[in-house]
Amino acid sequence: MPADFDISIERYTSGRSVRIPDDYGPAQDMRGFDGYRNVIDYIVRITHRIWESADHAGAPRDVEYIDACYAPNSMVYDDYGLQRGSRKIVGDTRHTTGAFPDIVLDAEEVIWAGDDTVGFHTSHLTRIMGTNASPSRYGPATGARVSFLVIANCVALENDIFLEHVLYNTSAMLKQLGLDLWKEAMRLAADPPPGWPRDQLVWDGLRSAATPDRPLSQAEPVEGFDPDAFARSIHDSIWNGDGSAIAEHYDGDLRFEGTTDREFAGTDAYRAYVDELRAAFPDLALQTDEVYWMGNDTDGWLVSTRWSADGTHSGGTIYREPTGKRCQIWGITQWRIKGGRVVREWQLFNEFDLMMQIARARHG
Repeated sequence: MPADFDISIERYTSGRSVRIPDDYGPAQDMRGFDGYRNVIDYIVRITHRIWESADHAGAPRDVEYIDACYAPNSMVYDDYGLQRGSRKIVGDTRHTTGAFPDIVLDAEEVIWAGDDTVGFHTSHLTRIMGTNASPSRYGPATGARVSFLVIANCVALENDIFLEHVLYNTSAMLKQLGLDLWKEAMRLAADPPPGWPRDQLVWDGLRSAATPDRPLSQAEPVEGFDPDAFARSIHDSIWNGDGSAIAEHYDGDLRFEGTTDREFAGTDAYRAYVDELRAAFPDLALQTDEVYWMGNDTDGWLVSTRWSADGTHSGGTIYREPTGKRCQIWGITQWRIKGGRVVREWQLFNEFDLMMQIARARHG
């Protein structure tokens, strides 16, 4: 894991003052990668090249470049299930860029680990912005302007992303388009997109892909602050236990941004959010699937945690009347940690997919 922030989005963008710098930053061993300076440069520039209408040199959008940086047999776990192969990603990207011709994907954070021998792991927090100027699978163009988070956890080796877990915050996008989320969930549950619903094999694969055989805090214990143990204990306390970790390990002025346009500050609001979700799934059982990080005690830490859970929709009102449906929930959380306390949290989970699961149970 990187012990400093020499290779980081903060350094790469000069504190968010530029998006693609002229100086791509410190050199890093990048065997087999297509001329990129370091892993931040790789993730940010391939995203820019694939998705946006022009780079700082005026080159056009290059969706077909996906074939050069995704493996032909790549596995992408998204909101709807498992998508296989680079050509499927090309098709999905063309659909989205067609619906939002002025689309921008602005990198807000990249947490990384690994190297060019075992592969780079990256947790890429991006804000998608664009105008719905053309029809999409969700209906006619609305003309609405959207802005929502995406988190993509990728594993790449020799210029190829071969594994990805990505959450597009679909519910936020649909809400901003002016669509009724429950009506849309019912429509898509009756006429589902590719990959949905997941079968047990895909669900098990989503949970186990890139998951270490043993947690790093057990396999490679460290003295002092251990980000792996920290992340696992907090997630267990909040989602499986008594939630005492909120008071113990979250800053009182915590800032949170999450699924379906949730934004709030403070631990009281955070506890209310957790309580609402847990009330809907009283038997929720969450597991931490993967943790990686960068940082140190002096400069602070950035931590990415991928997690998944099963739970029965048997209580609460957030998802309307309980259905008794056993549901699949998974998410990615990024933290900024200072002085041993979480000061910022970005968390996405598959809320729209969850609503589709409930709609299908309710309406058959």
